[in-house]
Amino acid sequence: MVPDLDEATSFFARAFARESKILGEYFGAGEREIVAGFPRDYATFTPIAEVQVECVDPARLLVDGVSPHEIVTEPRLDALAWFVDGIEDLWTELRRRGIRGTDMSNRIHEGEGPPLDVSARPIIFTVPEDAGMSYEFCLYVAHRDPRGYPPVPALSPSDPLGIECCSHHTVLTGDPARARGLLADVLGGRVVHEGRNEVLAAQSTYIALADGVIELAQPLDEGSWAMEDWRRNAPQDTYSSLTWKVADLDRVADRLRSAGVGLRARTQTCIVTDPADSLGVPWGFTTELCPGDPRASARRAAPEEVDR
Repeated sequence: MVPDLDEATSFFARAFARESKILGEYFGAGEREIVAGFPRDYATFTPIAEVQVECVDPARLLVDGVSPHEIVTEPRLDALAWFVDGIEDLWTELRRRGIRGTDMSNRIHEGEGPPLDVSARPIIFTVPEDAGMSYEFCLYVAHRDPRGYPPVPALSPSDPLGIECCSHHTVLTGDPARARGLLADVLGGRVVHEGRNEVLAAQSTYIALADGVIELAQPLDEGSWAMEDWRRNAPQDTYSSLTWKVADLDRVADRLRSAGVGLRARTQTCIVTDPADSLGVPWGFTTELCPGDPRASARRAAPEEVDR
């Protein structure tokens, strides 16, 4: 969620060297309305590795003339989203477990079938009281995603940050069992590691799900920035940050410095940006995937490429 889409676009160009596209352009709608009467300029899309970052200005997102979200004055991460197959079955399982969902108008849906978006396609936003925060589930629509099917990771050998993939997403929580109930029990994610995160001063559980990893971090130390960040939404969870796997931290530090982005923390294996300089997000960069990450073992098992 951002108060200024131009500011977000400028940040991703300056810090990540990534191009952002406005909703209408991204969907290839040209001057056509995507859905009659529905705005086509409320969001931008910025592909980074296998993640699609969607920035939304809630003041521009109007459903039936009303914004379903609070207007923001400072940018912040809001929700994680996945494309899913079998969304009707997912809705049935969520209902069975007492996890409620809303539609795009932020109205709790009570029907047997899943909520629908403005295009009458199934879409589910979990209720934070039940799942910890808002998680979005929607259908993949080929003509609305220029990355192709399956979506191709946006990687480049000339990337000034040297990003290889998204290492993990961090969710700050005071009730890890609640989020784990959705991510592991419903969605089939697998706990791959548990331990203390010294940078966050938190006890963390890492769950491998789909092609990524979610860190559920429970802040432990009073006065830590992770504790302060979590308390913004307490007792609900806070989607705090994304951490990128990179090849070289010095290269990252140089790029961030040239982009005017300060650092909140740096260790031998990771860098964390100052949210004040980086769109309200403490972006992380690490040279190591988390212990147990199945992608790390897959890389070790892959045969070495040989130039012929």
